[in-house]
Amino acid sequence: MNFDFFNVPRIVFGRGKIARLQEFVPASARTLLVYNGRNMEVPHVVAEFRQCGEPTVDDVDRALAVARDARCDFVIGLGGGSAIDAAKAVAGLLANGGVASDYMEVVGKGQKITKPAAPWIAIPTTAGTGAEVTRNAVIGWPEKKFKASLRSELLMARVALIDPALHVDVPRDVTARSGMDALCQCIEAYVSNGANPMTDAVALKGVELASTYLRRAYDDGADLEARQGMALAALLSGIALTNAGLGAVHGFAAPLGANFSVPHGVVCGLLLPGVVEANTTAMKDVANAMQRITTEKYDRLDGTLVGGLGQCSELVRALHLPRLREFGMSEADIEPMIQLAKRASSMRYNPVVLSDGSLTQVLRDAL
Repeated sequence: MNFDFFNVPRIVFGRGKIARLQEFVPASARTLLVYNGRNMEVPHVVAEFRQCGEPTVDDVDRALAVARDARCDFVIGLGGGSAIDAAKAVAGLLANGGVASDYMEVVGKGQKITKPAAPWIAIPTTAGTGAEVTRNAVIGWPEKKFKASLRSELLMARVALIDPALHVDVPRDVTARSGMDALCQCIEAYVSNGANPMTDAVALKGVELASTYLRRAYDDGADLEARQGMALAALLSGIALTNAGLGAVHGFAAPLGANFSVPHGVVCGLLLPGVVEANTTAMKDVANAMQRITTEKYDRLDGTLVGGLGQCSELVRALHLPRLREFGMSEADIEPMIQLAKRASSMRYNPVVLSDGSLTQVLRDAL
């Protein structure tokens, strides 16, 4: 057995921990604050960039210009995964030079990150992407109709500061879609062909937490126990995915998010039930040892997820996630989206290669 395991140097987790932020920002720092959602007083900020929507290459390059003009040497990402990914990319580019497209996978130049990012802190205010502990920054490129990553362990935050009390004002729709992202990431990382015993442990715990607390957080945003459970689930999902990879759901998320204004977590929620069914059906026809192990993992997931794997479909209904057609997608878009999804890095970690027919059914069921 061989594997590498990546994580941030320090995780600070718990209610009220935001009060400790000043401990982690040097007094001499010139800080760029990249944020979305609430405003918050943070130390030593000399420049700000408000991140609206999922970050694009142009967003990152504009934020980078702000940071360079203000001679920033420290970055704080405060908000949802979009703000944290933008902050991560800017911190990396401050140290490595160039612009976002130089380092993007699949659709960019794919240059390697060779220097540690400028020191930065991640402070999530939603429970979903786990971006505070991942080694990639997901960036959209509208002209290419695709989302891809800047990726390196050198991009990881110095500190991930997770305070569930910051999540209580998150709107219900954001709670729903971010929570489905966390659940999906835990499930996909657990059955990924890149999984290892450490990712299995954190992913399975994340599944248990998300299936226990997501409905509660959605029904009552002030339920601090539920918010804490979901914050931990999201954190674990990020640790799992950055070490194990994901799967077909996230393979589709790249082109769907770039071609239609569909939130990432909505894609995760809508496609997860169909991908689970497609994978388990396809593995019945595969006899190798890896597929037998993965089949056993799906059986364990069925026992860990509150209500079983069928609960995924029930959650989509209970959380009132909109269908893909509400974002302008039609039957005619299915084939182009499949061909784009096959290029996504997440697809290679799916536990079994799915046929175009299976992928078509997954999208058709989500329309």
